[in-house]
Amino acid sequence: MDSDKRNLSKHLPKYQQIVDVIKGKIANGEWPIGSKIPSQRTLAKTFGVNRSTVITALDELMADGLIEGKMGMGTFVVNNTWTLLATNPPPDWSTYLKSGLHQPSQTMVQEINKDESNERLIQLSKGALSPDIFPLDKMKLVMQKVTEKMGILSYEEPKGYLPLRQALSSYVKTIGIEASPSSILIVSGALQALQLISVGLLHRGSTVLLEQPSYLYSLHVFQSAGMKLAGLPMDKQGLLPDFIAAQRKQQNKAILYSIPCFHNPTGILMSEKRRQELLQMCEEERLPIIEDDIYRELWTNEPPPAPLKARDRHGHVLYIGSLSKTLSPGLRIGWIIGPEPVIERLSDIKMQTDYGSGSISQRVAAEWLESGLYHQYLASVREQLTIRKAAAMEALEMYMGNIATWDVPEGGFFIWLKINEKLSTKELFTKAIHKGILLNPGTIYAQESGLYVRLSYAYASLLEIREGIRRIAAIIQASGSDYPPK
Repeated sequence: MDSDKRNLSKHLPKYQQIVDVIKGKIANGEWPIGSKIPSQRTLAKTFGVNRSTVITALDELMADGLIEGKMGMGTFVVNNTWTLLATNPPPDWSTYLKSGLHQPSQTMVQEINKDESNERLIQLSKGALSPDIFPLDKMKLVMQKVTEKMGILSYEEPKGYLPLRQALSSYVKTIGIEASPSSILIVSGALQALQLISVGLLHRGSTVLLEQPSYLYSLHVFQSAGMKLAGLPMDKQGLLPDFIAAQRKQQNKAILYSIPCFHNPTGILMSEKRRQELLQMCEEERLPIIEDDIYRELWTNEPPPAPLKARDRHGHVLYIGSLSKTLSPGLRIGWIIGPEPVIERLSDIKMQTDYGSGSISQRVAAEWLESGLYHQYLASVREQLTIRKAAAMEALEMYMGNIATWDVPEGGFFIWLKINEKLSTKELFTKAIHKGILLNPGTIYAQESGLYVRLSYAYASLLEIREGIRRIAAIIQASGSDYPPK
């Protein structure tokens, strides 16, 4: 408390300055839920104000639901930003099981999922690295080291294997995130992270604000838990924060989900300036953020701006990372970083769900990170993605330069292709399958106007990328296009 008076901003009313300092202490866990806060007299002395100013500040914090006065006992912290969204009482799992709430995927998404294992198709849909890039020899070496050191396997701690969380704490520090191992939860990939958040933190009927189009529209993870999705427009710098306030007024309880780095499906990289604007807007609106940052390390030009979480000073951001896109989807290793009370809540639900991620996978992931092999390997991944992206760009210019438009992504896996031709999504998808190509139509991401396709250059071989794009162009030109072939 000694430095709190010095931390007050002179640009705000004194009571609001006190509110901000106390909110920061609650969000950062310095004043955890259940703790008794100092008396009004002590606060007034600490902040150098009169008691009436302190009372005004405490009244606002009470109105926000963060603190609560108990007769004859004092004032206690009862919530933080995230627990205000939490379901209380905990979810009734028997209700989920009996009613079968989880909605099935769209028919087209089901077809894509099935056909992604069809080796006869050119896979321009897969959001995964090619097996050619997989570091098999290094993985065998890591596995050997892990087995040599391995004892009897048992269930891990609820938050995950401690050495892995320690390694992740060091790793995320390199991208500007300060997170102790106790504020990290190991999950079985980013999808499980979203599932845990949807059933563990959000009220049924809450609204998830997100970019439109977005990967999340092709899933029913939030809708199955009773949430609604509300799209926000984007430009080439990313999500447009100015639209948040208007949506916020229409929604009772809301949360923001965003993929700032090499967005799926558009490939857009959110700019430094836009990240600052977005975080400021969400802080003003008291809107929590889920930052899905699983593509961060897949840059091909230069490292992306720091994560939103790196700028988060008030506990607004839950951060999701994963090894699935960079190393191996088969490891099923991802992580959530957030305020400790939130991580405790989610770890409890994960234990109810699967009793923890696999011990061997967690040890393998820890070895990759601790040994420095992961950092070395990422350099080769970026080199391969650069080559593949160049091949895709060359083929697009050659075969589709006069029938489609696109932006060159700065990293990630995807090119967001707008086809300048009147052709139905279903027709293109079906004809592409018949021609031996699997692609992802924009409609599964809630792209409501125009004909868009998400092309992945990460999985197919260089020859397949070129041939797949040539065949797609031929389909479009044969469907009544007035454009001559190139």
